[in-house]
Amino acid sequence: MSLLPTIEIQTQDRTAAPAASIIVLHGLGADGNDFVPFANELDLRAVGPVRFVFPHAPQQPVTVNGGYVMRAWYDIRTADLLRREDETGLRASQHAISALIHRERERGVPASRIVLAGFSQGCAMTLMTGLRHPERLAGLAGLSGYVPMAETTAAERHMANQDVPIFLAHGRQDPVVPLQAGEASRELLQNLGYPVQWHDYPMQHSVCQQEVVDFNRWLLKVLGAG
Repeated sequence: MSLLPTIEIQTQDRTAAPAASIIVLHGLGADGNDFVPFANELDLRAVGPVRFVFPHAPQQPVTVNGGYVMRAWYDIRTADLLRREDETGLRASQHAISALIHRERERGVPASRIVLAGFSQGCAMTLMTGLRHPERLAGLAGLSGYVPMAETTAAERHMANQDVPIFLAHGRQDPVVPLQAGEASRELLQNLGYPVQWHDYPMQHSVCQQEVVDFNRWLLKVLGAG
């Protein structure tokens, strides 16, 4: 299986080995370019050089959008995101994202210095992949999303990441992934013993400036610079 195509940006000294890697997963219908501006707003100078990796999801038909082909981590079959989940697509993307984590390891970044983050579908894939990953990661950040395949999470999660820090953020007026879905995911993760930092904001299905500030602070903490 070939690696997903990616955009890569390294902060500070581009000739130096990165002190950490942050893999950022976009939402439905977007691509890796979508969160490059978001990353450019972060101030991680205290961490040292950081490699951002922005993969492009595969092109595939999405049922709720009339079968229109777009970049998607998995199919969405109904307006209720948690019904009739696309397990095949979820697991295929989990495998593809795990391969990107493995590549960062091969390039010299320890798993404990890798953060996996994502928005909407990218949030779902962050939690799907990160909780099952067999090496302890630095942290998982989920923006405006939810835990997919919630009923199998407890059985399939890997104990290597049983205490991985999790940042969850959501818009109170989100019409795409309702706030209740994010809150239910928070409760699930907390009940499983994960240290979850939760934030909600007066916004819809988007990102706001205060969210960037809060995420920045959390990143500095999990990467040992805050």
